[in-house]
Order: sequence, then structure tokens, then C-alpha cells
Amino acid sequence: MSTSRLLQPIVLVAALAAGIGSTHAQTLSLNWNPRSGDVWVDTQLADMNRYGSSYRDPFINEMVRYHDVPRDLVTDLLIRRRWAPGDVYYACTIAQTIGRPCSYVANEWERNHGQGWGVVAQRLGIKPGSAEFHRLKNGFVPTYTRWSRPIVLDADLKRAYPNHGKAKGVVTHKHSQGKVVKGHADKGHKGHTDKGHTEKGHKVGNASKGAKSEQGKGKAQGKGKH
Repeated sequence: MSTSRLLQPIVLVAALAAGIGSTHAQTLSLNWNPRSGDVWVDTQLADMNRYGSSYRDPFINEMVRYHDVPRDLVTDLLIRRRWAPGDVYYACTIAQTIGRPCSYVANEWERNHGQGWGVVAQRLGIKPGSAEFHRLKNGFVPTYTRWSRPIVLDADLKRAYPNHGKAKGVVTHKHSQGKVVKGHADKGHKGHTDKGHTEKGHKVGNASKGAKSEQGKGKAQGKGKH
């Protein structure tokens, strides 16, 4: 048997696999509609599909590290169950917001996905316009910052992140209590740290400066005494 004949089945299998993947991607782009109840969220989840399909490993790492989802579950949803990355992200972020495992929300979505994410989220306790919904929506911004991926904020998010995009790699989030928290993200996905956080008149992070100042005063007072 010639080499060309031996290779024919392999080529056929590869072609079929590529065709299936292409068909799935095409169907996803044409028919996928999250119906979250928020136009901005729908747009962003569609962009999640593009990112998660092109950069699967960073997407999975984000879900595992920052959304407390078991890696096996993320890969199962994406690969075996052929979920859209946007659905994976939203299910697991809703789960994190309501304090339930991602598998719980995933099962709820598989039973009722025909109703759309807006209805499912409301059934799980996240009502439109609620503090939980805004927390869910705000979570997109630090995720995109960790990915170094551009994100256009709507009016609500511009109020929550008034300085977003003004400094490279910095996300500034204004909490409802009026506190401002700045987060820095790097390419290694190390997350972000708080600085400039003020509580009850005490500025965190300046204690060391105060200690140095007191030390300097002590040295000046003790100088020349024996």
C-alpha cells in the first residue's frame, strides 16, 4: 500500500475535525445570544467568545485563579459540553457573586438557557439594577485589564471607574462608600493591589513614613546630650 493511501484517512479525519470546529464557531457567532438584559454585557460576552476561542489557556487561567472555578470544570464546559466562553465566564461569575459553586449555576443554565441569562440570573437572586448586578458587571473591567485587552466602558462603568485607561495597567474603582481603590495588573496575571485606601482618617501605606518622621525627631532631640 502506498504512503499516499495510508495518509488519506488521516487527512480526512483532520478535515472533518476542522470542518466541525468551523461549523461550531460559525453557529456560535450567528445564533449565540446571551440575553443578559444589558446591552453592554451582551456585547462584552460576545467579545469573551472571541478571546476565549483564540486564547483558551489565559481564559481558563482567569476562571481558575480569579473566579475559584476548578480547572476540570472549565475545560469540561468549554471542550466536552462545547459551551461558549462568554457563557462559562458569566455562569462562574454569577456563582461567585451569589456564593455558590459554578457547577450549580452551570446546571441551572443548561436547564433554562432558552430563557436567557437575564431571567436565569434573576431567578438566582441577581435582579436588574441591583448591587449584585453592578458588582457582576464591574467585574469585567479587572478581567480585561489582566488580559491587557481593550474594553469600552458604558456610562455606569465610567462612573465606577472614573480613571480607567488614563494610566497604563491601572484600574481605578470607586466604591459606593466613596473609597478609591487602584489596582495594577501585569502580564503574569498577578492581580492588583490596593493603594491610596483611606479609612476613618487613617491613610494605609503611610505608616512607614510616619515612623521615619518620629525617628528623625527623636534623633534631633537627643543630639548633643550625654
